[in-house]
Amino acid sequence: MRLQARIELTAMDVLMVRLFEAIDEANMPWIVAADSALREAFGDLLIDLVPSYTTLMLHYDCLRLSHDEALARIEAVLLHLEPADGGLGRRHEIPVWYDPSVGPELVRVAEHAGLSVEEVVQCHCGRDYHVFALGFAPGYGFMGMVEEALATPRLKTPRRRVPAGSVGIADRQTAIYPLLSPGGWNILGRTAVPLFEHARRGDPLLLPGDRVRFMPISRSEFERQGGDATPLEAAP
Repeated sequence: MRLQARIELTAMDVLMVRLFEAIDEANMPWIVAADSALREAFGDLLIDLVPSYTTLMLHYDCLRLSHDEALARIEAVLLHLEPADGGLGRRHEIPVWYDPSVGPELVRVAEHAGLSVEEVVQCHCGRDYHVFALGFAPGYGFMGMVEEALATPRLKTPRRRVPAGSVGIADRQTAIYPLLSPGGWNILGRTAVPLFEHARRGDPLLLPGDRVRFMPISRSEFERQGGDATPLEAAP
């Protein structure tokens, strides 16, 4: 595979390294490899590096490195870049209680897909999801790709309050809300895994390149793990 990478100026000291034009799971070995190689190439001249679905946003110390020097370092990395091997990141098993009381869009997704609620749960738990990027809230990982059969548009009117631990899908993405926040994703269930606490300690549980497999559990097991079973009303 030959990369058709572009380097775009985003700010005086920020460059966007665009490796791909479309979201694809096959991008991740290249994104992970570029992340590692760029960190090594810039060392302490790097202020921040944010990998995403198709790009890496690189913020460097412009007082110690000129624009041309930064470009040269990136171009040297891209010239010799090879995809990371198959052992990308870590694999996480996330226990989820799937139930209409805490996953009020289970029925909506099932009707949209022409499946039963049980089939939706089986399908959502039936594969590993790649963590493409972090954002929106501390510990929030954008994951994919959801099976096409389950792909359901976002809610027309986002909720003002989505409980921490809510697991949802939007089109072909899936995610876990790490803390109480607004949101317009279709909520299928809830987990007791404390994503926000990991992020607050500076050690996010999910990182780009990781993989996630959701595991269905009962209400009693969810509550035993410390989960909050307070119902969530269905979206209008």
